[in-house]
Amino acid sequence: MRILGVDPGLTRCGVGIIDASADRKVSLVSVTVLKTDKDLELPARLLQLQNELAALIEEFQPKRIAVERVFAQHNLRTVMGTAQASAIAFVEAAQRGIPVDLHTPSEVKASVTGTGRANKVQVATMVGRLLTLPDGKLLPDATDALALAICNAWRGGAGTAPQGTLTPAQKRWRDAERQAKKRG
Repeated sequence: MRILGVDPGLTRCGVGIIDASADRKVSLVSVTVLKTDKDLELPARLLQLQNELAALIEEFQPKRIAVERVFAQHNLRTVMGTAQASAIAFVEAAQRGIPVDLHTPSEVKASVTGTGRANKVQVATMVGRLLTLPDGKLLPDATDALALAICNAWRGGAGTAPQGTLTPAQKRWRDAERQAKKRG
């Protein structure tokens, strides 16, 4: 199954595309960071992101799109840009009938590294171990987008992970979700 991960941002939007198999193997298809100029007006920046993301979706034809769940930050401007970039991914997916899954940063970290408290270097290191990455250092936005796609594949949201093949971290997350649903 082909999964496109989006680490949303208005200035830098990471997009990682992987193929995931039923045996939990993942392989890199493409990775990039879409960038917009801070000096452009907001509508122009959003249009640029939309056009570039639409082109990637058309080129690579993902079956699912995984987006980082926007969480409250102290900087309202940053939250707004992240939310706006997320909305573009939602709209592009909806226009094509592609399912979208949201994942929290700690969920992604736990899925890829085994701990929800991993830092960006640890996430990037594990992504590099799981995928054959292009030469050169990738921006954190790129490795975060790939981590989102991997998380989506392994959490079962993409329907690629058989029940018995969850990692210990994924089992803990699944159990925590079940408990939260019972309480809520």
